[in-house]
Amino acid sequence: MTALKIPDLASKVFLVTGASTGIGAAVARALAQQGAAVAVHYHSSEAQARELAEAIRTDGGQAFVIGGNMAVAQEVEAVIKSVAQHFGRIDGLINNAGSLLGRRLVAESDEAHDRAVLDLNAHSVVWASRAALPWLRKQGGVIINTTSVAARNGGAGGSVLYAAAKGFVSTFTRGFAKEVVNQRIRVNAVSPGIILTPFHERFSSAEQMDAMVSSVPMGRAGTPEECVGAYLFLASDLLSGYVTGQIIEVNGGQMMP
Repeated sequence: MTALKIPDLASKVFLVTGASTGIGAAVARALAQQGAAVAVHYHSSEAQARELAEAIRTDGGQAFVIGGNMAVAQEVEAVIKSVAQHFGRIDGLINNAGSLLGRRLVAESDEAHDRAVLDLNAHSVVWASRAALPWLRKQGGVIINTTSVAARNGGAGGSVLYAAAKGFVSTFTRGFAKEVVNQRIRVNAVSPGIILTPFHERFSSAEQMDAMVSSVPMGRAGTPEECVGAYLFLASDLLSGYVTGQIIEVNGGQMMP
């Protein structure tokens, strides 16, 4: 089978946050296969990030590994600056970093946990987008945010704060798209459903996974690779040049418009 090639992605520079595992890793790998240079961001999973970058280079691609805590504004700015200095440009920002940070009912949470969840999953998207703007303005570009089906159904089992943060991301995507559309910057999002990633390995029991999957018409969880096409579509001006402020649902039919 001939591999799909999207010609306008070649030679562009993309930063993928939270790229060491799961959906982020799959997206980074796919962009590199299209000929794009990729900044592979990580926070705690440095070994996995370096392994991914080495695999990209072995296949003839370009990869730059960059660490940083996306829940800290100054570190977010430093990540963007380092990527821009390394490659000399940024054409696309994939705001993918995020985590549940543990299942807690609202009544059992506290201010520190509340802020941690919102900083990582919501505020980081604002901080990274703002920091990348000067670079994206130079030649036009794209921002693709990772939201979640939880933004629509409210989450469950101690994930309400995470769901609310992802709701923020969805709304920010639509609103920010209007702010920067006249700067040749498109802002969209991908909303994965139940995807087999380290996220669920850490935070979801077998019983919880069974309950969630039972609500999916396709009858199974998805894979990170099954999310990749949506990101590539939104990254390409050739394929989606007239698309902005949109959220693509990748959830096996779990939530339909």
